Amino acid sequence: MSIGNSPEDERPFEDDREEARPSIGRALQQARIAAGLTVDDVSNATRVRIAIVHAIEADDFAPCGGDVYARGHIRTLAKAVHLDPAPLLEQFSETHGGGRPAPTPAAPLFEAERIRPERRGPNWTAAMVAAIVAVIGFVGFTAFKGGDDGAKNQVAEGATPTVSKSASPTPKKTPSENPKSDPSDSAIAAAPQDKVTVQVSAADGRSWISAKDHNGRLLFDGLLEQGDSKTFQDSDKINLVLGDAGAIQLFVNGKKIEDDFQPGAVERLTYTKGDPQVG
Repeated sequence: MSIGNSPEDERPFEDDREEARPSIGRALQQARIAAGLTVDDVSNATRVRIAIVHAIEADDFAPCGGDVYARGHIRTLAKAVHLDPAPLLEQFSETHGGGRPAPTPAAPLFEAERIRPERRGPNWTAAMVAAIVAVIGFVGFTAFKGGDDGAKNQVAEGATPTVSKSASPTPKKTPSENPKSDPSDSAIAAAPQDKVTVQVSAADGRSWISAKDHNGRLLFDGLLEQGDSKTFQDSDKINLVLGDAGAIQLFVNGKKIEDDFQPGAVERLTYTKGDPQVG
């Protein structure tokens, strides 16, 4: 008969502090309820789809489309429910790879969606414009030479040559003399009513963007440096993904979008014909 601790007393002490810490989804859900907000309220405030909000609150991050997007959604939702996102992001790093992963370019995530560019035919419009300009130049040169020959004939016949104002060619303004128009006054402002036209400008920094038409065909997938802009047009709708929405300025169908995008936030947007609206 031995005196000492029983086998039950010799079991290792279990630290239940991890169990006491709520999961990421549970913490976001509790903060949302404490703030008196519904899932619809959070979705409307952050532009994160309702289905994704439900999935994150259930700790299902698969619908986010990858860890990069999951971090952006966690940060956006935490700010919307007045919660510090830093501990949640640290917890996400611990449970998804053991630490913050090294940043990777966003473009390869869509590498599978790249398609071969369509082969374009000859630009007949540019050829016609060049031909018209050549004809106008030839006619003007012929008229000018004809005026010079008439003046010479008058001098040869003893007539006193007269100088008329019409003999001096009037300088024409070249397209380079026209001042640059503001994006809101440019061709995008005169976009046809039967199409949707979207202009994306990296006004406050560089940002990765992806754009697709209504058939899902990739129109652009890459990085916009600060000051760069891209214009997309489709007969039905344009689907956008903005890697850093806070750096982007949008003009849709000639109207400036005044959404308060947060720096570093990932936004998925859809614009259609008529008044700008996010789908």
